Amino acid sequence: MALPALYISHGSPRLIVEDSAARDFLKGFAKSLPKPRAIVIATAHFGTSRPAVVGDAKPGMIYDFGGMPELRKLVYPAPGDPQVAIKVAGLWQAAGFAPAIVTGHGYDHGTWVPLMLLYPDADVPVVQISVQPHLGPAHHVALGKALASMREEDFLVIGSGSMTHNLHAFYSSGLPGDAPALPWVAEFSDWVHDKIEAGANDDLVNYRTLAPHAADNHPTDEHFMPLFIALGAAETKGRRIHASTRNGVISMDTYAFG
Repeated sequence: MALPALYISHGSPRLIVEDSAARDFLKGFAKSLPKPRAIVIATAHFGTSRPAVVGDAKPGMIYDFGGMPELRKLVYPAPGDPQVAIKVAGLWQAAGFAPAIVTGHGYDHGTWVPLMLLYPDADVPVVQISVQPHLGPAHHVALGKALASMREEDFLVIGSGSMTHNLHAFYSSGLPGDAPALPWVAEFSDWVHDKIEAGANDDLVNYRTLAPHAADNHPTDEHFMPLFIALGAAETKGRRIHASTRNGVISMDTYAFG
């Protein structure tokens, strides 16, 4: 049976050390899945002009945030897999893309934060893929579709972003970590939920004009584009498997497709 494709809201790097419903969910969820051969993860923090896949055998660490010295000591030692990177690039090329295999790009927090919780033993190879926010949702659905066959071969395709991502609102809200979603956050997350579970992919692709408060929840697109890679990789309706909010404005929803 094929593994699902996942869209995970990774939130702040402090997800690793702060008690939260999302942290508890991720710590337990992987136990419900067969162990994958490798993880192919699209991270919002790896943006490129064209599709790219990391080909390093031993990726390093990227601490792409300010402060948090205790988190800068963390290391996620999962290996990469150059052969899987070649496979990803080949599937994209066959689908008409012009991919690049890059080296020297370590694990950014969009990768190591959720994977430290899902697979703390770091015993599953990890291959990172990039997003191209300037090319929009339909482009990312097509990237995911090109990788759909990998799910049948026991590869786990993950999109790591954030269901909502307004950092200005996050830092200025003054709300506690466990505050419920503000109305404009809840309305957006609920709209996305309804469209995903209905399989209304055309509406999702046009979320920027159709979804309520789209620009407020995503002033820029990079944290939402991994959703479309996961959606494309499954080519079926999705289901929400976790819902929570941090500080009233950062939706931590997770979806499984397939």
